[in-house]
Amino acid sequence: MRRFIVILATGFGAGYSPIAPGTLGTLLAIPIYYFLSEMSFPLYELTLITFFFLSCWISGQAQQYFGKKDDQRIVIDEMMGFFVAMLWVPQTPLFILVGFILFRFFDILKPFPIRRFEKVGGGFGVVLDDVMAGIFANVILRLIIIPF
Repeated sequence: MRRFIVILATGFGAGYSPIAPGTLGTLLAIPIYYFLSEMSFPLYELTLITFFFLSCWISGQAQQYFGKKDDQRIVIDEMMGFFVAMLWVPQTPLFILVGFILFRFFDILKPFPIRRFEKVGGGFGVVLDDVMAGIFANVILRLIIIPF
């Protein structure tokens, strides 16, 4: 079971990268997003909700295994955040690129109130700040879509 948790938490090993593991985890989320975005919207949202709780549980278990709060090797939270960033956004290369950039921007800088969500305990704290960064990115993407 521990191996399964580590594999998922680290994004199939992307989290072990010595350079920008969170960015690599987000890049890993792009092909998964392509697959998920083919689902009907109610099914996509239910999948996202399920993935949210799964990623919180996996992140909490991985924190215990690594012995460190929000260890940089845990990248399943970046994947979850990117999926939120792309919610209800057109699946075009341009929007995926902009969504990727916006999500990483908000995830790295963590403007108010995103940073506050890191203080939530356990796996929820690991994932919630990335979900909030995804929401910030999604709002901006939705505003960009209006002229299109």
